[in-house]
Amino acid sequence: MEWEDDAFVLSARAHGETGAIVELLTQDRGKFVAHVAGAASRRMKPFLQAGARVIVRYRARGPDQMGSAQLEPMGEGPSSLFDDRLALAGLQSAASVAAGALPEREPHPGAFLALETLIRVLEIPDIWPAVYVRYEAGLLQDLGFGLDLSKCAATGDVDDLVYVSPRTGRAVSRKAGAPYHDKLMPLPRFLLSAQGGLDDGDVKAGLDITGHFLEQFVFGPLNRPLPPARMWLLDRLGEAERL
Repeated sequence: MEWEDDAFVLSARAHGETGAIVELLTQDRGKFVAHVAGAASRRMKPFLQAGARVIVRYRARGPDQMGSAQLEPMGEGPSSLFDDRLALAGLQSAASVAAGALPEREPHPGAFLALETLIRVLEIPDIWPAVYVRYEAGLLQDLGFGLDLSKCAATGDVDDLVYVSPRTGRAVSRKAGAPYHDKLMPLPRFLLSAQGGLDDGDVKAGLDITGHFLEQFVFGPLNRPLPPARMWLLDRLGEAERL
């Protein structure tokens, strides 16, 4: 079993004296875990960081066995973010959520593209927290649990959508949702449209929505909590007054 693909590194942990077990999100084959020899070397360490873009050359004896991989870096990777601790927290959270949510060896090209888009904007402080929310919404969509924000679940109206049902993930209009205001989740405008604008509290509202459905539909059934890196991201964004 041999193949080559573009990938992002999701995580790497030491294995033996010089190797590492590396989780990769590949473009065409989904999440794969592989042993990488020589990972402890100074040359290899920079592109074993979460979010590093690599070319993977994978080899295994059989389809059900963990194989070995050779990695070739593409670009400078996350090193450009080393002076921005908040953006690095976003990258670590994105990688951790993907690693925990995605099944192994199942193609998820939408998840790859969502992570690629997020990484491209992490150097733009005013934009990336909202893009991060869209990234998690994209993961949910790719896993079959996408939010339905196209119209009001109760009336079918497409205007004045201001709530999300925490049970179904469907939008609810202001009028239909008014009697149930305390039981519904606020829907930020930027999730409805890229031109929707960003108001104070919108990032927090968006993260509450995606976090709720990641717990309900993805991590909960696996008996796992949301990754600690995501909790740290919320703390860092709060400290920076970016929520």
